[in-house]
Amino acid sequence: MKSAELRQAFLEYFQSQGHEIVESSSLIPANDPTLMFTNAGMVQFKDVFLGSDKRPYSRATTSQRCVRAGGKHNDLDNVGYTARHHTFFEMLGNFSFGDYFKREAIRFAWHFLTEILELPKEKLWVTVHISDDEAEKIWKDEMGIDPERFSKLDEDNFWSMGDTGPCGPSSEIFYDHGADVWGGPPGSPEEDGDRYIEIWNLVFMQFNRSADGVMAPLPKPSVDTGMGLERIAAVLQGVHSNYEIDLFQNLLKAASVAVGCQETDNQSLRVIADHIRSCAFLICDDVIPSNEGAGYVLRRIIRRAVRHGNKLGATGAFFNTLVAALTAEMGDAYPELKEKQAQVERILLKEEEQFAKTLDHGLRLLEEVIADLKGTEIPGETVFKLYDTYGFPVDLTADVAREHELTVDMDGFDQAMEDQRNRARAAGKFNVDYNDTLQLEGQTEFTGYNQLDGSATVVALFSDGEPVAQLNAGDQGMVVLDQTPFYGESGGQVGDTGVLTAAGVEFKVEDCTKESKNHLHHGVLVSGSLQVGDTVAPQVDEARRRATAVNHSATHILHEALRQVLGEHVQQKGSLCDADRLRFDFSHFEAVKPEELKQIEQICNAQIRLNTLVQTDIMDLETAKQTGAAALFGEKYEETVRVLTMGDGFSVELCGGTHASRTGDIALLKIISEGGIAAGVRRIEAVTGAKALAYIDQSAAQLEAKLQEQADKSRQLEKELEQMKTQLAAAKGADLLGNAVEVKGIKVLAEQLEGVDPKALRDTIDQLKNKLGSGVVVLATIADGKVSLAAGVTKDLTGQVKAGDLVRNLTAALGGKGGGRPDFAQGGGTDTEALPAVLATVQQLVEQNL
Repeated sequence: MKSAELRQAFLEYFQSQGHEIVESSSLIPANDPTLMFTNAGMVQFKDVFLGSDKRPYSRATTSQRCVRAGGKHNDLDNVGYTARHHTFFEMLGNFSFGDYFKREAIRFAWHFLTEILELPKEKLWVTVHISDDEAEKIWKDEMGIDPERFSKLDEDNFWSMGDTGPCGPSSEIFYDHGADVWGGPPGSPEEDGDRYIEIWNLVFMQFNRSADGVMAPLPKPSVDTGMGLERIAAVLQGVHSNYEIDLFQNLLKAASVAVGCQETDNQSLRVIADHIRSCAFLICDDVIPSNEGAGYVLRRIIRRAVRHGNKLGATGAFFNTLVAALTAEMGDAYPELKEKQAQVERILLKEEEQFAKTLDHGLRLLEEVIADLKGTEIPGETVFKLYDTYGFPVDLTADVAREHELTVDMDGFDQAMEDQRNRARAAGKFNVDYNDTLQLEGQTEFTGYNQLDGSATVVALFSDGEPVAQLNAGDQGMVVLDQTPFYGESGGQVGDTGVLTAAGVEFKVEDCTKESKNHLHHGVLVSGSLQVGDTVAPQVDEARRRATAVNHSATHILHEALRQVLGEHVQQKGSLCDADRLRFDFSHFEAVKPEELKQIEQICNAQIRLNTLVQTDIMDLETAKQTGAAALFGEKYEETVRVLTMGDGFSVELCGGTHASRTGDIALLKIISEGGIAAGVRRIEAVTGAKALAYIDQSAAQLEAKLQEQADKSRQLEKELEQMKTQLAAAKGADLLGNAVEVKGIKVLAEQLEGVDPKALRDTIDQLKNKLGSGVVVLATIADGKVSLAAGVTKDLTGQVKAGDLVRNLTAALGGKGGGRPDFAQGGGTDTEALPAVLATVQQLVEQNL
């Protein structure tokens, strides 16, 4: 029985026993911080077992996709080296939520295995918990299990959800591969051998364990069972390794072709075949390679597979090409593979290309280290250097070490990592804190919400990072004022530029930043000298500020439009607003589709056209949150905040930046790009106002130039095509020269040409006249259900035979008309069937005119 047939047989059997077929849940558990990945069939029903979730059914059956490659359940290092460890597997399960219990669960399992799958009873071995007399009695007395093939075990047959909560004994069913395979029955000293393989585990949840260890009976005992699809497929297909089943054989063949290795039982090929399953399904569940959490585990698995391909001699990206084979194998059972195949391939290809830069160099360095190694352990410092300097993953170093029968000094690696963190923390102490250096009191008062100029006092000056009492003409430096209209870079909005002036003094402000609660005006003293205590007149570059503020307001509208189109999960992850354009980073799991971008742009411009007042309110933070104002995750806010409202409540956000007065000031928003910048983070760039119009004009001009280029190219191709048609017709005509006959000493050629453009008849006749020297030529062709006919007479014969007369006679017989000069004439007709007979009369017509 093939794997797909087995999966379907299991589900259909339990459906026939009153179970609801429930789709596999995501590999990323919903609202479960205790698990990184779904690692068992019962995970999606955890809340049902706990009683906090109610379903419309009390019996369920599933084929659950599972991953065990991180956290407590981590089989990654064993994959490829054992017969049954996988990063990805399918768990077949049937569940009872307070409905049936031990008797029915045991009966279902035994009946399915021995009656539906027809496994020999003498090949099965059963275990129960040492305390579970009830299950023992059911197995022996009701199922008739052979007491010689029965064991009572302790810890191995008791399951619990955690230190507290639902728990209970379990019963396991093993398959005996036969005496020719080493190993003993469960509970024996040889139980770790491969002869007896667990194929099904039935968990009887009948107790609720409290914190003090007391186990009280559950009011509604439940059943949670699981049977690995790959394991039972191996049994039914008569093989000892999961990698020998049909599902893996097809993947192994695809992998062997991809990397150029013919040995399908190769250990590295097994790794690749296993890993394509976990990687593809994780990406289908919106996990993206990254440096943390599930994304980091995915990246590790991808890189491990690529490394094994490299080991087999693969050149270039290959891993992404296996997605098609996986889709062919499992796409019918899991349609998401078909729906997202292109996306999965793109993500894998990108990750392969990135890793290729690291892999080749890192492997060469590691091989050099191993060649020079004294002993059997790779030092932690070496592992750290490979990781820190060359980006070579630690787990791949361990993988290579294992292949060389070496170990890795992980304690040394961990110590090197900690030393680096300490160095980084120490280095951070040398960052300049200007407030601490000068012990400035108070803070710079920002006056720029309502004015762009004013008067201020210099409270501090800096040059080359050091405090100074005076700046002179030509000096680069920083100026701190007691108050300023210059906006200091923050919240994604760039700092203002402008000038600080006094009598004979001009300080050009090239940027303004914020350190603690003070504004630092960066720039150069163009003229005069400036001292602490001087009074200056600040003047912000008004046009630049206005353009920047407009772009900042546009990001607020864009943020809300993104949430409306893509979903409430969209959150701002960063932004940059300057005078030229805006950049907005946001959380989203996939590329934004063109039609979605168009809709987002339309929503933004609709709000802009409404030209509503941009309203700013000052309120305490708690009140602001109660109004529903959006805040940036992780951002720290003062107790008193500014709440910015646009579009009569369309957008409400906490923001300390400067903004337009009305949404109409933005004039127009045009998105110019969208793309990914990190795992689960996308970036949109856009322009507004005059910049947007300029961008549209430029795009239109580029499009017009492109269209003109295509039109010119099309005309050239048409010209070349006409020439080729003429050449083709001439070639066909030339082949017919031998068919010319003499009529009273005059050469006459009358022929039908196949597949020739009617427009080419004239040139062909001219060429044939030249080759004949003296004679009469009549050519015809059929195109689009009509006859086109032309006749040519050489100059020396036009006094005797006229081409126009010939054509008029011939086309009349074809149900058409024609005419022309004595040396050339053309016409046509509709009676295509009459053409051969009409052409046969040409010799007679010529003879009549002589």
